[in-house]
Amino acid sequence: MAKRRSGIAGAFTSAHTLGTALVIGALALTLAALLIPVSLFERVANAGPSIEVGPPATFTDDGRGTLDTQYGPLTALDRDFVRRVRLAGLWEGPAGRQAIERGSSEEMRTAGEHLVDGHALLDEMSVNAGRELGIDMPTQPNEQQQGFLNQFSAASGAEYEYLFANILRRAHGQVFGLVAAVRHSTENSMVRELADQANETVLDHITHLELTGLVDYALLTD
Repeated sequence: MAKRRSGIAGAFTSAHTLGTALVIGALALTLAALLIPVSLFERVANAGPSIEVGPPATFTDDGRGTLDTQYGPLTALDRDFVRRVRLAGLWEGPAGRQAIERGSSEEMRTAGEHLVDGHALLDEMSVNAGRELGIDMPTQPNEQQQGFLNQFSAASGAEYEYLFANILRRAHGQVFGLVAAVRHSTENSMVRELADQANETVLDHITHLELTGLVDYALLTD
């Protein structure tokens, strides 16, 4: 009987070990997919105005390795995440203010308000994290983000609202998985707190962009 129990326990342990390895492998593949640059430029025909959606944010290693801080280890991924939270606010805040002014529906204006309010909080948290953790922070949108703002400014009426809802919805969907990956892996309490808030904010923004009724879900599955 003892040998039988030992055999069962050994089999259970082996199965558990294999299951754990598969889960870890899946997580690694998911993170790799999030961090590998993928061309996602698209033209959508017969679904509204032409729209170009740029590639997702990719991980940038600053070469400083993992640093010790009073809040816990700080990895290159942690630092890149803090910078990207700040970068998001540098273009999504202005985009939200524009939607408040130009939106023809209450849903559009509400989506703009949520972008402005959400990034006001994330900006404060990310700037504070950058200061506390010694991270150099961006001060203006990157080229791709400025391109999105230029698209919004050049459009008008229904075309503007379509571009606003779909570019921002796609951008938020791309970053959602990255926020979860950072929240899962970070050992730094300040980065963890920022990831918690970013997760809540991104989901809120996704929800209100979808409530405009303008999101083309075909863009999200390609």
